[in-house]
Amino acid sequence: MALSGNLLAALPDAKEAELFEALCAVDGVRIERIVSHGQATPAGEWYDQDWHEWVLLVEGEALLLLDGEQEPHRLLPGRWLLLPAGCRHRVEWTVPGRNTVWLALHWPEQRQGKEGGG
Repeated sequence: MALSGNLLAALPDAKEAELFEALCAVDGVRIERIVSHGQATPAGEWYDQDWHEWVLLVEGEALLLLDGEQEPHRLLPGRWLLLPAGCRHRVEWTVPGRNTVWLALHWPEQRQGKEGGG
């Protein structure tokens, strides 16, 4: 069955907290819409995920800092970033007073099984 929608329609109110909405999930792959409204990762905290994440900024502005880097990545509409599993990162800033909309794709880290080369 085909699904369709509008990523920018019916945006939830994210003024109190950043909101995550799964749009599709199948075979370990998850696509989600994230809506921020001036939020940032709390001081001293980092995201450290066991899965890969590809994120596209659709609307708004954000600063995303990767562990070990001095300067955050400035994300504007159309900019994307691939975060490998285990890449510690944090949202330093999202534009206050309006929505920042992200499209994120998550998939598991490939682990070498019993079969295969190596």
